[in-house]
Amino acid sequence: MQFRLGEQSTVKIQYPARERLANLPTPLQPLDKISERFSLPHGGPKIWIKRDDLTESAMSGNKLRKLEFIIAEARARGCNTLITCGGEQSNHCRATALAAAKVGLKAHLILRQGRSDAAGVPDGNLLVDYLAGAEVSIYPLREYLDSLPQLFEHWSAYYEQQGDRALCIPTGGSDGLGIWGYLLGTEELLADCKAAGFAPDSVVCASGSGGTQAGLTLGCQLFESGAEVTGYAVCDDAEYFVNKVAADVQDWADRYRQSFTLDENRIHVIDDYIGPGYAIATEEIYQTIALAAQLEGILLDPVYTGKAFHGMLQDIQRGHYAGCQNLVFMHTGGQFGIFPQRSGFQKSWSPAQSG
Repeated sequence: MQFRLGEQSTVKIQYPARERLANLPTPLQPLDKISERFSLPHGGPKIWIKRDDLTESAMSGNKLRKLEFIIAEARARGCNTLITCGGEQSNHCRATALAAAKVGLKAHLILRQGRSDAAGVPDGNLLVDYLAGAEVSIYPLREYLDSLPQLFEHWSAYYEQQGDRALCIPTGGSDGLGIWGYLLGTEELLADCKAAGFAPDSVVCASGSGGTQAGLTLGCQLFESGAEVTGYAVCDDAEYFVNKVAADVQDWADRYRQSFTLDENRIHVIDDYIGPGYAIATEEIYQTIALAAQLEGILLDPVYTGKAFHGMLQDIQRGHYAGCQNLVFMHTGGQFGIFPQRSGFQKSWSPAQSG
């Protein structure tokens, strides 16, 4: 497959094998009410939303795009087990568990213990992990952080002793393999925008492991789109994500012998809306999530999309996107994450509404 980068340059890319799991293309929809209330009065852009929360009926979100290529790689290597890692409420781990079940592979999830009582009833993503039949190993935060590479090695060796073969997947499926999901996703997005009669000026996403932002950033440059991709950090700082995006793209280039050079000046990260920490939302985030549901029927989550969407609206009103006519927010899923944080939403509706 060839993608022409102007009159003087041609980059040749052959997509690797892909396991078709997602319902694609996902819808591109205008957010007219939110645009009229938060953006247009401030001279901001028309806001669109790319519904990657709808990639598949179990709401596997952006992770499923990456897993299409990851699972195909697992099959090519003769693996029958997927081992991956993340927080106790990891969207990626839940999506991996469901995808593995769908294609007949085993899944083992290495999770770091969250704020919830580990002895309690599983909720949200963790509940789905168990329902999907995944093997789940939950470790205290310090042990997880200090020993993650050794934990991968331990469980890989364990499955090898059982006569199985495991593919180890990094956090969020974010590396030079997973990036293919959002190279293809960028191609789809740009085609959607063209069909809707516009070219996007900005693309916004939440950045938790960096892979989605890496794919979108590389894709927009590779396909010569003028869209600037901005990641709203939900955990680490801007410097971390700039380096992570660059590293994922370099990993992709090295693995697949691509000569394309990323313009690192076009890696944009905003880390002003992380709040108290990863997976910890503030009252403003809960209110934004409720508002999106009430105005547009869109369900965001307090860990990723809610923080990114809130930050985007704040920055639009502050003039950060001045001169931008059309902005696309990538809805990467994560709705199961609202349930373990249900208490945070108690102030988000009035007694009249809840009665």
